[in-house]
Amino acid sequence: MSLPNDPFMLYSLVNMKLRDEYSDLPSLCNGLGISEEELKQKLAAAGFSYDSVGNRFM
Repeated sequence: MSLPNDPFMLYSLVNMKLRDEYSDLPSLCNGLGISEEELKQKLAAAGFSYDSVGNRFM
């Protein structure tokens, strides 16, 4: 799966997948074959951080 380059599109896609398909961020990253740290960095650059309790980026 190719992830969007736009951080807001990425944010939306990742949160949708976390809500509907994956129980946590490591599972999502493993399932999509992406680096958890790289994903966090891309979203952090747009002001988002991962909330493990809510299982979403905010």
